[in-house]
Amino acid sequence: MVRQRWLFRKVLDGSDPGSLSTRLRRRRFAFFGALLDRVAKPIRILDVGGTPAFWQMMESSERRDLEITLLNLFDIERPPPHFHCVVGDARDLTRFADREFDVVFSNSVIEHVGNYGDQQKMAEGVRRVGKRYFVQTPNKYFPIEPHFFVPLFQFLPIGARAWLLNHFHLGWYKRMPDYQAAKREVEAVRLLTERELMRLFPDGVLYRERFFGFVKSLTVYHGWDMPQ
Repeated sequence: MVRQRWLFRKVLDGSDPGSLSTRLRRRRFAFFGALLDRVAKPIRILDVGGTPAFWQMMESSERRDLEITLLNLFDIERPPPHFHCVVGDARDLTRFADREFDVVFSNSVIEHVGNYGDQQKMAEGVRRVGKRYFVQTPNKYFPIEPHFFVPLFQFLPIGARAWLLNHFHLGWYKRMPDYQAAKREVEAVRLLTERELMRLFPDGVLYRERFFGFVKSLTVYHGWDMPQ
């Protein structure tokens, strides 16, 4: 178990600046930054599910040419001056007008919003309110499940996944003595395949992140070649 936690920190822990996950995220964000360079400033960004801490880790929280709206399920106290925080649901972006934002950004959120129908609602909202989008999610077919850190965990029956979380600490999750609570937690994560992601974002371009030949993460983006 100790070795599992060490591997988790070094491979998947996004809060560890030296982890593989953080290094890949920085590389992805550098790609995103290169895309932002094509857009006239200032840039209005909607970050669906984001926090100031993410932008701080990506060394972009002090950029005054970005006007960032953070949409999350919880309120964020004392955000940086150029951040605007909104409490809301990623599946319902009806408070925003069509093409209200220059960019809609989302990092590792769409796999948490519910079933495939819920994911469709989020995707439709993202495509409607943003002139451009950049949406990332873990790849379902990467052999190590990135939330529970168990090989092929995502392919086990729900009951088996719930039993494991009911009995063990797994990845980001502490052991849950209540089986029904454990079942709700594992059901709350629905990883996407490439085909499913492209079905949600049919006008997007797919960007793959690889680790030892395996595709670890998928990003779909669109609209970056449009006129300013």
